[in-house]
Amino acid sequence: MNALDGEWNVHPLPGVRKRIAGERGQTLVAGLLRFGFDVRGLELRYRAPLRGLVDVLEPDGDGFRGRATVFGRTVGTFRLRRD
Repeated sequence: MNALDGEWNVHPLPGVRKRIAGERGQTLVAGLLRFGFDVRGLELRYRAPLRGLVDVLEPDGDGFRGRATVFGRTVGTFRLRRD
């Protein structure tokens, strides 16, 4: 089992969640939109249509702190907390 496996709430973005299982996952927005990504270590590398977007994670207590990057440039920060 991967430390990232499970369901996560994304703070401070209400209605945004991540589901991760092994080397794959999805970001769900308001339960309506789904964006797939591949897990590579502590990076979540999005597939089309969000290719180029990478969430870079660091352990933070019982969750993770994240930086959303586009082609290597940070465009936002967030925290993941287990559901």
